[in-house]
Amino acid sequence: MEYSFFIFGLYIFMKITKTNIDGLLIIEPEVFFDERGSFFESWNLSKFKEIGIHDDFVQDNQSISAKGVLRGLHFQNPPYAQSKLVRVIKGSVLDVAVDIRLNSPTYGSYYSVVLSSENFKSFFIPRGFAHGFVALEDNTIFSYKCSEFHNKDSEVSIAWDDSDLSIDWQILNPIISPKDSNAQSFKAFKSKFND
Repeated sequence: MEYSFFIFGLYIFMKITKTNIDGLLIIEPEVFFDERGSFFESWNLSKFKEIGIHDDFVQDNQSISAKGVLRGLHFQNPPYAQSKLVRVIKGSVLDVAVDIRLNSPTYGSYYSVVLSSENFKSFFIPRGFAHGFVALEDNTIFSYKCSEFHNKDSEVSIAWDDSDLSIDWQILNPIISPKDSNAQSFKAFKSKFND
């Protein structure tokens, strides 16, 4: 079940949609348009604290993908687990988060949302989720903030096409990396997220 509420600032407000999986939030900023183009706040520390996002983001990442490129499902194990705030600067993606928190009632469930340069949405994904996306357009620019630095030794990948997860990626024959093509199954995966 999804529901929305609004955060009002000095002149800026945003729509926050809670998803059916606890912790996942869709954030839609107020966008100002005029003859010059558009303007919006993509990140505001005080406003995000108001909605319960207290993560200290320490690293920004950006990728450019051709249409059909699928990246995921990725995460870092504790103590290097990352919360992420993701959005699209150009183009569009289908973004997917899978709940891997052992004590969660939605363990093994996923949520997906289209993020695009036209809908201006951001997706907040807390620690305890595997994350991936597929580019729906050529030259899609994907940007995300991370609450922990990259740590290669803690990286884990779960198979994007795992039959137990049954994710509808809305694409046939995606372009994937060798790393993602050799990712482990969800059954073989042993979660270290106990909170």
